[in-house]
Amino acid sequence: MALTDIDGGRLADNAFSLGKNLIINGAMQVAQRGTSSTSSGYQSVDRWINQFSGGAVTQSQQSLSSGDPYNEGFRHFLRLTNTTSSTASSSYRDIATRIEAQNLAQSGWQYTSSASYITVSFWARSSVAQTYYLNLQSEDGTKQTYPASFALSADTWTKVTKTIPGNSSITINNDNGLGMYVTIIPFYGTDFTDSGVTDNAWNARATGTQIPDMTNTWAGTTNATFDITGVQLEVGSVATPFEHRSYGDELARCMRYFQTSYPSGVAPGTANTTAGMMVNQVAGASLQRCTVRMIVPMRSTSGTVVIYNPIDGTTGEVRTNASTNISAGGPYDLGPTAFFIDYTPGSVEFCFWHYTVAMEL
Repeated sequence: MALTDIDGGRLADNAFSLGKNLIINGAMQVAQRGTSSTSSGYQSVDRWINQFSGGAVTQSQQSLSSGDPYNEGFRHFLRLTNTTSSTASSSYRDIATRIEAQNLAQSGWQYTSSASYITVSFWARSSVAQTYYLNLQSEDGTKQTYPASFALSADTWTKVTKTIPGNSSITINNDNGLGMYVTIIPFYGTDFTDSGVTDNAWNARATGTQIPDMTNTWAGTTNATFDITGVQLEVGSVATPFEHRSYGDELARCMRYFQTSYPSGVAPGTANTTAGMMVNQVAGASLQRCTVRMIVPMRSTSGTVVIYNPIDGTTGEVRTNASTNISAGGPYDLGPTAFFIDYTPGSVEFCFWHYTVAMEL
């Protein structure tokens, strides 16, 4: 085929798409920790942290079987369910992903220039019609926030696109620390909002002035739902088609921040004796040490390791084939690629256990 026969639009959409999305797991397909949780923090969909205070919220990975996002190739979404309502001034509910600073610093975005842009796009749906907020927050130097409102009709998927300029007050370090929050907000109480905050503009970050005042209808509705999928952050002033990545590719990217021996989707601490657990045959009643190698190198030289008894989920224990529980010491020498634990069995036995390693931003 002659060069003149190549369609320019297809080049823009396909040939230059690899790696453009700075969001990891924007299609909500990976959920190593489990598919549902009533706790805040990193609990369900990888790389997405649900934070809430006042009332109660359930975060969950859900499946798509129809609708506009489905037609674009999405098969999962992240849902917040407002299981116990609260509109108190100190209450909040949000969904955020944290971007590693060096990924932004090396993205090509000239973040200190107002003539250079990044674009955020995503699909959103709520059971309650109202105006919601997207908020970007830089973390290095003096923190800056960029709130941007968007309106949703009830029970209708809506494509949201926001183009955001750089700003001379932004600092982004070229390191493996936290560079930026991308936060989608169903509700912030008035302790975190102010009518004087300018929408679609960079502002110096302060706890009480993160976004403009917002409607509290969703927060005051028991079992109201809020759904997102297809989140993309890319350099440039135009939202291009979503960069779909294979499950294996997305899982490996997520494992830079969290790894587990449990099968994907099984919550840590669940009774589980599948082949994913660690197994070690010991020679006798003496101190044993076992090294665990990471599946992919992780983000940091430090983090949190939890050892689980596979029979009942008790933390800090390994189990033997003689049905005894032994306390595990460690972890020791934790780094990006490995750690080890130790324990002392009573005789020649097999010892087995599960683990999780978190090096989240």
